[in-house]
Amino acid sequence: MKTSIILLPLLISTVMAANLDDIRAALVNRVDEGRKAVGIVAGTIDASGQHLVAYGKIDRKSDRPPDGDTVFEIGSLTKVFTSLLLADMVERGEVNLDDPVAKYLPAGAKVPTRGGRQITLLDLSMHISGLPRLPKNLDPADPLNPYADYTGARPLDFLAGYTLTRDIGEKYEYSNLGAGLLGFALAHRAGMTYKELVRRRILEPLGMTSTAITLSDEQKQRLATGYNTGLEPTNLWDLDALAGAGALRSTANDILKFLAANMGLTDSPLKSAMARMQSVHRETGLADLEVLMAWHEWHKYGRDIVWHDGGTGGYHSWAGFDPAGKTAAVVLCNTAFDVQDIGLHAIESRWPLAKFPPAKQRVETVLPPEAASRVTGEYRFSPKISLMVTQDGPRMFVQLTGQPKVEIYAESETEFFLKAVDAQLTFEIDKSGKVTGVVLHQNGRDQLAIRR
Repeated sequence: MKTSIILLPLLISTVMAANLDDIRAALVNRVDEGRKAVGIVAGTIDASGQHLVAYGKIDRKSDRPPDGDTVFEIGSLTKVFTSLLLADMVERGEVNLDDPVAKYLPAGAKVPTRGGRQITLLDLSMHISGLPRLPKNLDPADPLNPYADYTGARPLDFLAGYTLTRDIGEKYEYSNLGAGLLGFALAHRAGMTYKELVRRRILEPLGMTSTAITLSDEQKQRLATGYNTGLEPTNLWDLDALAGAGALRSTANDILKFLAANMGLTDSPLKSAMARMQSVHRETGLADLEVLMAWHEWHKYGRDIVWHDGGTGGYHSWAGFDPAGKTAAVVLCNTAFDVQDIGLHAIESRWPLAKFPPAKQRVETVLPPEAASRVTGEYRFSPKISLMVTQDGPRMFVQLTGQPKVEIYAESETEFFLKAVDAQLTFEIDKSGKVTGVVLHQNGRDQLAIRR
C-alpha cells in the first residue's frame, strides 16, 4: 500500500516537520499492522502553512488513498459549529447566553425546570443542563443508523415528560440531547432549518465548500466509505431533530480553514464569536480537562489545547488547536476507531502515541448445530446486566442488556469474535463439559459473565 503525502503549501509547517515521521508511522501502524482503520488523514496548520499526511484507502475495494478533500462524517465535532452559531447570534443581538431555551422553542413546548431554575442556552452549550446523554424515546428501527427516525417533535415529547435528577448547572455531563436541542432552538429562532442556518452563518463565510449535512453529487464522489471496528462497511448516520449534535460531513482542508479562523490566523466575520466561545471555562470533574462553549481544553505539558472529537458508526474525527502557540491539527478516519492521540501528538510531540501489535488473523469456522446450541443462554455480568447468546439456524448472536443484537462468529467451539466491534468471547467449560460462563475481551479488559 502506498502512502499519500500532500503538501499545501510547499513550505512545511515547522510543528509538523518535527514529528512528521511519528505521524506517518502511527497511520501505517493503525492501517497495516494493527488493522484498526481503513484510511486516515492527519493535518496541521500554523503561521508557516499547512501540511497533510494520508494513508490507507477511502474504500477497501479501491486503491484510491484519502486526501485533504476526502469527505468524512465528523459526528460530534458538529457540536462546535452549533455553539458557534449560538455565540454568533449573541454577537448579533438575537439571543443571550442566559436565555431559557424554552424561549426559542415552538409554542406549547415544555422544558423541565428544577429549583426555580430554567435550562439556558449556555447550559446546553457547556453540557451542564442536567439532561441525559440520550433521550429514552430514542428507539431506532435501524441500530446502524440510530438517529434516522428520531424526527420532528420527538425531542420535545421526551422533554415534556422528563424530570431532572439534579440541579441545573450542578455537574458536567456530556449530552447529545442537549446539543441537539440547542441546534433545534437556534434554528427555530432564526426561522430556518439547522442545515440552512449553519450553511449561511458559518460554512459560506469561512469558504468551507466541502462541508455539508446533505452532500451534493460531487461531494458524494469524494466520500470515504465508513467502516465499523470490525472493518466491515457500515451506514452513514442521518440526524434530523438532533442535527446540531452530529450531522455534519467535512474534509481535512475545510476543518483546517475552520481551525485557522479560530486561532486568528485568518480573519473572518466570526472572529468575535469564536473568541467568545473560548472565554467561558468550567471544570469537568476530570483531571486537567475543562469545558468551554462546546470545546474542551486539555491542560498538559504546560500547554492549553482546545479540542473536540466525533464518532459515528463508521468514522472518527478530532480537531484541536493551541491558542497561544497558534498551532492546530485535524485527524479524520473512515473507521470507528479513536484517533485523538494522533491529533494531540501533532500539536504537542510529548503527547504519547498508541502503538498497536500486529492484528491476529481470525478464521471463521462453521460449528455443528449441537456445538453452537451448547453455548446459547443467558450470562450475567451483574444482577442488571446480562449477555444473551442466541442461535438462528447456522447464525449466532449476542445481545447485551439495553443494546441491539449483534452477530458473532466461531473460531472454535469455545472461541468467538464480533465483526461489528473489536471484541471476542471465550466460553468457559468445567470438567464435566458444562458451559459455566463467558469472558468478554474488549478494550483491553476481560470481563466474566456467569451462566444462569
